[in-house]
Amino acid sequence: MLYLVGLGLGDAKDITVKGLEAVRRCRRVYLEAYTSVLTVGKEALEEFYGKELILADREMVEQEADSLLKEADVCDVAFLVVGDPFGATTHSDLVLRAVKLGIPYKVIHNASILNAVGCCGLQLYNFGETVSIVFWTDTWKPESFFDKIEKNRQNGMHSLCLLDIKVKEQSLENLMKGRKIYEPPRYMSVNQAAEQLLAIIESRRLQGEKPEISENTICVGLARVGALDEKIASGTLQQMSTVELGAPLHSLIVTGTMHPLELEMLKLFSVDSSSFENNACQRTT
Repeated sequence: MLYLVGLGLGDAKDITVKGLEAVRRCRRVYLEAYTSVLTVGKEALEEFYGKELILADREMVEQEADSLLKEADVCDVAFLVVGDPFGATTHSDLVLRAVKLGIPYKVIHNASILNAVGCCGLQLYNFGETVSIVFWTDTWKPESFFDKIEKNRQNGMHSLCLLDIKVKEQSLENLMKGRKIYEPPRYMSVNQAAEQLLAIIESRRLQGEKPEISENTICVGLARVGALDEKIASGTLQQMSTVELGAPLHSLIVTGTMHPLELEMLKLFSVDSSSFENNACQRTT
């Protein structure tokens, strides 16, 4: 059996009882280590689970999945995922590979940022398409994520923006030369995401457009959701470019139209209460 086990969002103890029982009876246990991170290290997980963990990076999961599934038809193998197992499409691919090899699988779900984001007070059914904001480079500055946020906002929906993670990435030079040298891990902050959005707004205005989103659009910055030091800040997009939320992981929400209750909840986390005084984006039930 292949077990796909969600670990939740915070630390070692966020695993479910069902998930922990599965992990403890598995012969091999892999820890997926590139789509997200926990607030504790591998050693803390090993101590609590009573199992040695094998780190599974992107290369292993995407290119060597068959080795990961080796013997899963005759013994139990666990694949541990921060959040919920189906928070990333890579894990659907792993299930399809297992089925093709005739290996049975079981999914043990857990909380992920996709539902835990409700902690800020915005109602989950008012969210539109989830958006990924990627790191820009000097030569690559995509704006497709902005278009998706605009579309959500036109429909009155909030946008949950998942911010880029760079783990075990190679520089272009090392990649071209085939050198297995990796860059230090990088995690996008709410500040960086807001700065990129503000740059797009400015660029589009110069082109004569009037973007749906402005410097004064109400946004929410979240950091380390589910951890003891979770931090939430609400305010304008401009304020999100300077707010201090500390260590990763960060997420950003660009709001759509808001119910009065949502607005009241966001005020609990406001950087500056005056940010909400001129916000006309309210919806009645």
